[in-house]
Amino acid sequence: MKTLLGRPDFRTLFVALTVSMLAESVLVLALGIWVKDLTGSDGLAGATFLALSTPMLVAPLAGWVVDRIPRRAIFVALNVITAVLLLPLLAVRRESDLWIVYAVAAGYGLSYIVLGATVSALVPELVPADLLPDANSALQTVKQALRLIGPLIGAGLFSLLGGARLAAACAVCFLVAGVVGMMLGRRQRTIEASETPARVTWASEVSAGLRHLVREPALRKVTICSALSMIGLGVGESLYFAYVDQGLGRDAAFLGILVSAQGVGGVAGGLASARVVRRFGEIGTVAVGIGLFALGSLALVQPTLWLALPASVLIGMGLPVSMVGTNTLLQRRTPAHLLGRAATALDALVSGPQALAIGLGAVLVGAVDYRLLFGVIGVAMVFVGGSLWCARRLAPSVSSAVPDDAKAPAAS
Repeated sequence: MKTLLGRPDFRTLFVALTVSMLAESVLVLALGIWVKDLTGSDGLAGATFLALSTPMLVAPLAGWVVDRIPRRAIFVALNVITAVLLLPLLAVRRESDLWIVYAVAAGYGLSYIVLGATVSALVPELVPADLLPDANSALQTVKQALRLIGPLIGAGLFSLLGGARLAAACAVCFLVAGVVGMMLGRRQRTIEASETPARVTWASEVSAGLRHLVREPALRKVTICSALSMIGLGVGESLYFAYVDQGLGRDAAFLGILVSAQGVGGVAGGLASARVVRRFGEIGTVAVGIGLFALGSLALVQPTLWLALPASVLIGMGLPVSMVGTNTLLQRRTPAHLLGRAATALDALVSGPQALAIGLGAVLVGAVDYRLLFGVIGVAMVFVGGSLWCARRLAPSVSSAVPDDAKAPAAS
């Protein structure tokens, strides 16, 4: 971490992202609380999260934009645009203004997708290949820490300031992040026209990232296994209420303790993930993360308090470990001019099934014993993680040079 923060450009990005991620962690929950406060409806409050995720449908187009514009410029512009985007929330006063909240949520969801792809593509321009695990680990650690404290801060600030003032405070944070981002060095690589093969259709350009994920063996394997693990994680999220109520015999508020335990695990996983990448390689690291999901799910089959907290910590650890392994592999095995499109394609393929799985879990828990479902998820994740572990030699170790075929532009 000290070596990374000694690099001025990464230090600048780290500070800017910390500020913007703080605003994001506060804002996402606050929008749902605001809708609930305006309408009294749990369903309408939940629809806020649907509005946030709807822009995933245009993720491939977002990746194409990231690969066509200098990433430093996109990073700065996105934070400033997001700050401006939040300003209409200052006009929200009553239930009839609900459409403004949903519109802003959808716009922010799109900004979030583009920013994620931009950061994935920008980090390799700021640090050498051997420091990519450390950079991704540092960013994941901050993200997981903010996931732990952000909702508490957001709920507290919403009660203290109200929705409009909280939106203004978040807008200031995004504006500060944009200003800090302007301090990034101007040596970042721009996308040259010669890197784009001539005489290709716009559709083939947009889908190039997806084709790269399918054609590259290591990325294909990790994408499939990550999507399967996120399906298991999504179904599992819908089982927690039954686990707390029927299994532990506690009220729903106890779920907050389990979520906090996941957050603690997330921070620990973020801190440890760079070492795991160096020890087992990127594919092995993703396998370890899925293995942690599996152990946590199997532990939840037996509803006892002494297993509930450790299981939640294990599940929380699994996410950043898997993400750091996946992001590092993507950055090392993808040509620079494709990184934006490949990142958004990977995000859509992994996050989309997870969102659907949450709904599937909500249906299944009403018909099947939650303990059986946790057991099935755990066993399935053992096989998925084991399959990935056996395939870890598909990618060279982090200390190895990027192979020539990953440096050259992929044929479209």
